Amino acid sequence: MKPIMNNPRALRDAFGAFMTGVTVVTAYSADGRPLGFTANSFCSVSLDPPLLLVCLAKGSANYAALTSAAGFAVNVLAAEQKAVSNTFASKIEDRFASVAWHDGPHGSPVFDGVAAWFDCAMHQVVEAGDHAILIGEVKVFENGSASGLGYARGAYFTPALEAKALQSGTDIVVSALIERNGKILFAEDEQGRLSLPARVVKQGAPSDNLEQLLSDVGLRASIGFIYSVYEDPENNIQHLVYHCAVAAENGARGVFLLARDRVLQRVADSAVRVMLRRFAEESDLGNYGIYLGNRDKGEVRRIY
Repeated sequence: MKPIMNNPRALRDAFGAFMTGVTVVTAYSADGRPLGFTANSFCSVSLDPPLLLVCLAKGSANYAALTSAAGFAVNVLAAEQKAVSNTFASKIEDRFASVAWHDGPHGSPVFDGVAAWFDCAMHQVVEAGDHAILIGEVKVFENGSASGLGYARGAYFTPALEAKALQSGTDIVVSALIERNGKILFAEDEQGRLSLPARVVKQGAPSDNLEQLLSDVGLRASIGFIYSVYEDPENNIQHLVYHCAVAAENGARGVFLLARDRVLQRVADSAVRVMLRRFAEESDLGNYGIYLGNRDKGEVRRIY
């Protein structure tokens, strides 16, 4: 793979390969309005004194208010709080209307039902390129029992989905939704019918079989997240579809095509057609959900 230089979008995508948790950072403005934004640029800094940091874009509408605030809170979202993440990443007027919250002991807004929260005093603000680093001193925190919401390559994920599939007692088929600039890699049979590259799991974890599947199609792809989980009760099969990204199409055993109507008409599996239509819509928005259900009926919903 050829190294890339001076390409901000490619750099952002490469940063996105690092799997993180999802947080919402909250504070109050000088006039008493609650403020918040979704952030995955969060990490611990020190235990003595207890410090953490988050990064805030200088282009944020709340930049001045947050950098001058006396403190802020970091809410580590739980696996089922994808909707909260989406709300605080959007331009909704009143983001706090759709979430249960209260003032933390040190005064910043903290959310109910999160995996953890940290109520902090502002320790230092450091300018760094087109962002500011907010370093907070943890004054009070709460560690809940919920699993955290994960994020990688532009989408939410949770390892619990794979574990749930392994416990189902059915045969497992792993498929790869391999993407390159919005195009999907398809296998094509002699009649021109299309399908996603797939492999029956005979031993080992589904993710291990996925690595072999990627080798079979001749690509080095970045394994991202589980995009769809659905059951085929007639054949006692549980399908796991992983989203994967590749930097180049060269060498692939298959054909890369846009998931549009003319292409989807050639996909034999109706469940895959529906999933790919959803993928095309979500790709345009740059935000993804996870399908749970069976071949005929299910829903795209919050991750458990």
